[in-house]
Amino acid sequence: MHKQANRDGGYGWRQKAASVAHGKDRLRKSNEQRLGGKGLSLEAFGNAKSRSSGYNPGLIKKQREFYKNAKLVNKYKKAVKQQNISSQHLPTTLDDKEDQTENPQMQSKTKKKIFRSLKEEYDKKHAEDEKARIEREAIIQAKNEERAKNEAKRKAQKEKMFKKTRFGQPVMKYRIEHILEGLLESSKKQT
Repeated sequence: MHKQANRDGGYGWRQKAASVAHGKDRLRKSNEQRLGGKGLSLEAFGNAKSRSSGYNPGLIKKQREFYKNAKLVNKYKKAVKQQNISSQHLPTTLDDKEDQTENPQMQSKTKKKIFRSLKEEYDKKHAEDEKARIEREAIIQAKNEERAKNEAKRKAQKEKMFKKTRFGQPVMKYRIEHILEGLLESSKKQT
């Protein structure tokens, strides 16, 4: 029994084994590329797990609120500065002499006027906000009353629709009334 040699000289099984090994290497390399390199060591993995990721929703919310408040404070300071600049006029040569003779009481009066106008503006805005809040509450109250009224109506209607005779048959009187009301409403809408 003589085995016939393959075209490659009878060593085909070695080449197949080498190609399988080569295929495994290729698969391993593609996995490394996909995953971003060789795997972590057990120690590195443990350290990575024990370290905090830096994601803390409470802290993020607090920082966001801090930045928002800082932004509002800066806006307010700019507005006050702008109002001070616009309320004071640019001095001319004649005004310079007047400014020198002007006493500190006059300066405090202008500051009081600015403060008073700011306070009036604040009170006005506060009153508008209060008025808008009252209107919103009135609208919400009206919606709630309407919803309660509709719910009571539906409950009464449901009770009538589920009434039964003593023999267990549905009472048709209420069902016919309901159908009739629907027809009347649809005829009113069409005209």
